[in-house]
Amino acid sequence: MDRTQIMPGLVDTLRTLATTPSPTGMTEGIEALLVQHLKDLGFSPWQSKKGAVFAKLNEAQGEGILLSAHIDTLGLMVRAVKGNGRLRITQLGGYPLQYAEQENVQVHTRGGEVIPGTLRMNQPAVHANKDLRTAERTDENMEVVLDKKVATREETEALGIGAGDFITLDPRFVASSDGFIKSRHMDDKASAAVLLTLARAFKDGKAACKRPVYLLFTNYEEVGHGASAAHPEGITDMIAVDMGVVGDDLSTDELKVSICAKDSGGAYNRALTGELIDTAKANDLAYAVDIYPYYGSDAGAALSAGYDYRHALIGPGVAASHGYERVNEDGLWNTLMLLVHYLKAR
Repeated sequence: MDRTQIMPGLVDTLRTLATTPSPTGMTEGIEALLVQHLKDLGFSPWQSKKGAVFAKLNEAQGEGILLSAHIDTLGLMVRAVKGNGRLRITQLGGYPLQYAEQENVQVHTRGGEVIPGTLRMNQPAVHANKDLRTAERTDENMEVVLDKKVATREETEALGIGAGDFITLDPRFVASSDGFIKSRHMDDKASAAVLLTLARAFKDGKAACKRPVYLLFTNYEEVGHGASAAHPEGITDMIAVDMGVVGDDLSTDELKVSICAKDSGGAYNRALTGELIDTAKANDLAYAVDIYPYYGSDAGAALSAGYDYRHALIGPGVAASHGYERVNEDGLWNTLMLLVHYLKAR
């Protein structure tokens, strides 16, 4: 496979995914985008009742391999409209609110309006709030200020805004120098872009497997039940393709594909994980084996739901997870190549 031919398309796909709003619970738009993309490649995707997108990449026989990535992201929801017309928020997914402080946001009303605003502290001026530097950031002292001339609850509600409306964060996607890409939601849209690129490689005859290969794009991973239902029959192995954790005591960085040996849910299948490690070694890929101390994956959700699989977890290194994240084209490429070489050998 020619990296110079494949990488521009992968990055363009990643940009499209990253800039399509899809907080957990509001993923209809990106689901439709994925379905159309897979149809355009010549596949016949289908969806579960809760919206997960599936596709079969080949017509091989035998024990199936399931590759998953998640398309839902972190976000916010309106908890209440305050008396001053501003919005109290509740979080979608687990992340520190200071990672979203002063971010541009959009409020998506049930009537179809999209209204801009900013998430900030209740008193964000250093000249008026002596405790600003040390105050904990919580949903009690942070609010969304709308870019509308409203000063009362009634004025904001007249815009169609109410409790339960979704709030999305500006991804601020930047393709920077030396192959680095900075954006929110690289967890896990980076790996979703890798899987779509793998699908194209199957269609173009640049990737193959003797066993059936299925893709699964889940839409509730950030709240724990993404891959818990509706799997195709005949699967024996599941590889969750999610983000690799970058930390001071970890070996992963943005240039590598990370292979996880254990996360918060326990150890991954030793044999399948070992096969992936051996594949990375045999093909001179830049990789790392790490333990993620504060992490759960769709593979864990599948096993918790009762699926009887060998399970593993890989993904490109993602720095500053759940914040303004950063990946590199090298990590994306190493992840793609690990999948291509692994599947070819099956």
